[in-house]
Amino acid sequence: MPTWIKSLRPFDAPAARTVVRRTTDLGEAERFIRLFHAENPSAGNAYARLRDVAREVARRGTYTHTYEELEFGARVAWRNSNRCIGRLYWRSLKVRDRRQVGTAEGVALECVAHLREATGKGKIRPTVTVLPPDTPTLPGFRILNDQLIRYAGYRTPDGVRGDPANVALTETATGLGWRGRGGRFDVLPLVIRPPAGEPLLCNLPGDAVLEVPLTHPDYPWFEELGLRWHAVPAISDMCLEIGGICYPCAPFNGWYMGTEIGARNLADEDRYDQLGVVAERLGLDTSSERTLWRDHALVELNVAVLHSFERAGVSMTDHHTESRRFLTHLSREEQAGRVCPADWSWIVPPLSGSATPVFHRYYDTRVLTPAFVHHR
Repeated sequence: MPTWIKSLRPFDAPAARTVVRRTTDLGEAERFIRLFHAENPSAGNAYARLRDVAREVARRGTYTHTYEELEFGARVAWRNSNRCIGRLYWRSLKVRDRRQVGTAEGVALECVAHLREATGKGKIRPTVTVLPPDTPTLPGFRILNDQLIRYAGYRTPDGVRGDPANVALTETATGLGWRGRGGRFDVLPLVIRPPAGEPLLCNLPGDAVLEVPLTHPDYPWFEELGLRWHAVPAISDMCLEIGGICYPCAPFNGWYMGTEIGARNLADEDRYDQLGVVAERLGLDTSSERTLWRDHALVELNVAVLHSFERAGVSMTDHHTESRRFLTHLSREEQAGRVCPADWSWIVPPLSGSATPVFHRYYDTRVLTPAFVHHR
């Protein structure tokens, strides 16, 4: 057993979670099976598979996906993700089938393995790890962190130190026994909720968390700001819905677009709020909004993010390149006769939006399944 697994908090007296008994919707199951067979003609007879699924649902209240169905469903869920601009490579998603895992310790081990495999020493690989689904009699595992890697946020008399978005999660972890160092970029432990029992903490080992210190190609002082960010954006609090089945614990990742870090995580006033700091070091006139000091500082912050990730050899794309790639994906989907749903407010980058081609059109806003959805 790895040494870091000792940081897992043992269960207290079992406390079963509330179970909502819900039989799998046969209509959803049928739609998915037909879609799978339509796009995978070599899979065999759809009618025979539909009969098997109907029998299994009648007997158990749910059914079991084959690995091929699971892989296809997870990839199409990425294809259908209307807030994701980086869907061009949806077919390359690596699907780790871990539905057999039966303990919270096992979930922790798989999350760490996911990060190690997805990180690839900087060559980020789009990956999803699928853990046991909800069933009519037992819910699956849940990860309370919204991403596998998150930085702590500590309340202090002078405001929040660290990431304000994670204050509640930090306090939850602290209440379960975790003790942070009080720094600006302390990696939080995973908080894993099993079907029964108390939540379990898992500290992420250092080799599973690749971080990039931020520097600027033209301003040596930028390094003095002490900014950094992690390499893998692994979403971990969404349900993967495939054919009427919810996989509540299915962490998945692509790679970062620079603006996610430079124009949101580090720039937003309710996050690290670094625009004023950067503007001051640049010597900008901040006495009026008309000087556009925020815009200048925002560009330089994003230059630093892109420069630092490239220098570190870590996969990252810029918003201009990714916008063009998205339109290529959109064209391919239309040529295949498929709808490509998209939320304009998420697809358009938060920096120089009108300078990117995705700004100048509307998109189909319908919600399709399979999908990654927020827990109800």
